[in-house]
Amino acid sequence: MIPMTKDLSIRGFDEKTHAKLNKVASQKGVSVNAIVKDLVDKWLEKQDQVRKKHDLILYSDDKSMSWLLKSINRFLNDGSWFRTFCGPPSYKSVKLLKKLDWFDSTVHPYSPESKNFGRYTAQIVDRIVKESHNKPVCWFDFVIEDISNSSLKEAIHLESQYDENRLPGMTFCNYRLDTLLNAGINDLVDLFSHHDQVFILKDRELVKIHITKEGVQKLLLD
Repeated sequence: MIPMTKDLSIRGFDEKTHAKLNKVASQKGVSVNAIVKDLVDKWLEKQDQVRKKHDLILYSDDKSMSWLLKSINRFLNDGSWFRTFCGPPSYKSVKLLKKLDWFDSTVHPYSPESKNFGRYTAQIVDRIVKESHNKPVCWFDFVIEDISNSSLKEAIHLESQYDENRLPGMTFCNYRLDTLLNAGINDLVDLFSHHDQVFILKDRELVKIHITKEGVQKLLLD
C-alpha cells in the first residue's frame, strides 16, 4: 500500500524566505519538500529523546527569583510535570514554592554539612526519583547555592557529578549573583562548563549568556 501524504501549511513563510530556500534547493539538487521533510524528521526524532536539561541561573535578588518561579508555575500547572524544589527552609524562594504546592524534596532536618554534602544531595535525588513516578521533573535546586556559601569548589564538584547522571526533565541550579562575585575565574568557568545553558536573572529580565571556547583570532573577526 502506498502511504497517504499530507500537505503542510507553514505560517510566516514569506516570498523572500521561499525564494532563498528554492535557490538553496537548486544548488544542492534537491527539492524544497525534501529539505522541509528532513528538518521535520530531525525535529521529531529529537522530541523522542528524553530531555535532561541542566541549567544555571544567576539571580540578582529574591524579588527577581519570585517573579521567575511564579511564571514557571503558570507554564507547568497542567499536572504533566513533577514540580519539585530543595533548599534551606529560611529561603524566600523555598517558602514561595511550598505555597505554590511544589513537592519539597529537601531532606529534613536540614543540615547538609553534618551529613556530608555528597551523601545529602544524593538523598535528595533518590527522593525525587521515588516520588516523581516517572513523570518528567522540573527541579529548582537552592541547596547547591547554600553549599557554595560554605565551599564553592564542593558545589562545583557536586555539579560535575550530577552532570554525568542527570534526571529526566529540567534541573535549574540557582546561585545569588553577589555570592559569586569574589569567585576565581577558574571556578566560574568550571561552574559554567557543567551546565547546558547559563542565565542571568534581574528584575523581570532573563538574559542568556553564550559561552564557548574561542581562538585568539576570533577577536579580529566580525
